[in-house]
Amino acid sequence: MSNVMTAAAFVAKAIDAAKNHKTLYVMGCFGAPMTDYNKTRYCNNNDYNRQASRTAMIKAASSDTFGFDCVCLIKGLLWGWKGDKSKIYGGASYASNGVPDIGADTMITVCSGVSTNFSNIVPGEAVWKSGHIGIYIGDGLAVECTPAWANKVQITAVANIGSKSGYNSRTWTKHGKLPYIDYSVTTTPEPQPEPQPEPTAPVEEKEFTRSDVEEIIKDVFQKNFDALRDKLQDNDAGKWSAEARAWAIETGLIAGIGKMPDGTPNYAWEDFLTREQLVQVLFRLFAK
Repeated sequence: MSNVMTAAAFVAKAIDAAKNHKTLYVMGCFGAPMTDYNKTRYCNNNDYNRQASRTAMIKAASSDTFGFDCVCLIKGLLWGWKGDKSKIYGGASYASNGVPDIGADTMITVCSGVSTNFSNIVPGEAVWKSGHIGIYIGDGLAVECTPAWANKVQITAVANIGSKSGYNSRTWTKHGKLPYIDYSVTTTPEPQPEPQPEPTAPVEEKEFTRSDVEEIIKDVFQKNFDALRDKLQDNDAGKWSAEARAWAIETGLIAGIGKMPDGTPNYAWEDFLTREQLVQVLFRLFAK
């Protein structure tokens, strides 16, 4: 069997998927972008994805989010996945490059040099435990796709080697060399620096005066007060005041503040009462 890629290239692709792409754990998915079409397919392709919680996650994913599960991450990378959201499988071609569609527990059986001793593991090897598989990338770290923790393709610490600050840890059972990878050159690619934001032009600072602050407070208060008044100025009212309200309308004590959209008077029963309005009500009551 000819090798698909070098260990260094394999590790670089795994790190790229973990660091530079939006991903989501989707069982049975080997890198498909979460377009509406793919969401429909993967929400119904197995019982796990049909669970209400998983279906909701899939449906909520953006179209530039790529779906993977643990072994499908390995297969997707070997099948040519390159994060192309215009392709139905992100650029991967199913069962290509001589790599068969096999599960995690079968994949470890086709590996060579399978061992439970993690002191001799090299980058690009598969790390395995029953039902789950990942990729060792060096420096005591692995890339795996799991619904645990971040629920996506993520970098974790290999607990068999030791814990790592800032990383979740997993204990694996075995590791081995995949038959599709060339391990003759095992140099781990240099870690790429995290992208830094572009420098922005300095913003000229303004010294606020007391009047500036008072104006800001006044503006914020006025906007919130106006919004509250809009909610209060309708005909909502409690049943307990029905008789009193009917009497106030019949006697002309309350005239309202205009019309409702349906043409009926708007009495604004829950609105605030100003002193001006109070004296007007008293005038109607006692002076007429």
